[in-house]
Amino acid sequence: MPKLKSHRGAAKRFKRTASGKFKRSSAFKRHLLSSKTTKRKRSLRGMTLVSENDQKALERMLPYK
Repeated sequence: MPKLKSHRGAAKRFKRTASGKFKRSSAFKRHLLSSKTTKRKRSLRGMTLVSENDQKALERMLPYK
């Protein structure tokens, strides 16, 4: 069976953890930041885990990560 290609868009956006879950960065922090509170912007920093519903789709997109 041939090698599978990784989805390059997904490979740039997601990283796999040691337990096999996927990390992603938070949304809603690119622009219009003046109307958002400091507390809200601070909570959007860093990485969060992808939901269980999207986990299976990401495993297909990134077979070797």
